Amino acid sequence: MFKIVAKDQIWEFKTPQIMAIMNATQDSFYEGSRVNNIDWAVEKAGKFIQDGAQIIDIGGQSTRPGATLQTAFQELSNVLPIIEAIHATYPNTLISVDTFNSSVAEGALKAGAHIVNDISCGSFDEQMFKVVAKFQAAYVGMHISGDQNTMHVIPERVNIIQEIKSYFVNKKTILNNLGISNWVIDPGFGFGKSIADNFKIIKHLTDFSSIELPILLGVSRKSSIYKTLNVTADKALNGTTVLNTAGILNGASILRVHDVKEAKEVIDLAAYLS
Repeated sequence: MFKIVAKDQIWEFKTPQIMAIMNATQDSFYEGSRVNNIDWAVEKAGKFIQDGAQIIDIGGQSTRPGATLQTAFQELSNVLPIIEAIHATYPNTLISVDTFNSSVAEGALKAGAHIVNDISCGSFDEQMFKVVAKFQAAYVGMHISGDQNTMHVIPERVNIIQEIKSYFVNKKTILNNLGISNWVIDPGFGFGKSIADNFKIIKHLTDFSSIELPILLGVSRKSSIYKTLNVTADKALNGTTVLNTAGILNGASILRVHDVKEAKEVIDLAAYLS
């Protein structure tokens, strides 16, 4: 069982966890994840918690292909009021900020967030790891290639699984040197990877267990699902559930999802198959 310090809380992994997606921007690829106002965000967070989520993941910058990059000030303006309101209403619930900007991470941690969910694993902002260490926050780092403008470009590669493993072994060394030994890895389903790469990640998820860190899987309603099934994101819940089930059976510790109730059912039923 993993235990991770998350500021003033301990993030324990007795069973697989659910991270619920909440986007404080109207540019997110899935309309159902967007919040319209603070009261609605607090109400939605309560529903997430009731349905089984342990973490509310709040993002103020869309990272979909073609999204416009916002300034750190704009991103902070998007997330801070929501983080403050949810933390005040549900003080015992873990809050994650989805950002690759260290200044946004710092502001969010001061406002009540406990976890930094960074799609770049420190590659886009060299100060990120120092902020995480300063606040003794929990950390999720994702595999990615390229920069903010090229992160969805699919490079030529020989072995996607070995590439991801090597990436995290290197990041683990860097974080260990800063006193951060327990954190969460995310193989980056959908970011700079072909559809074949993405399905290979699901199939070989157990290979990442050798890194000895919890694994987050974020496949929810992504294009590799809806393009394969020839549907749209709003019709991709069943496909998401299939891959979440495979992920849990292959060792995922956290499911990052739009649909909490269905993810909780995956976890509950998969427990009888392990």
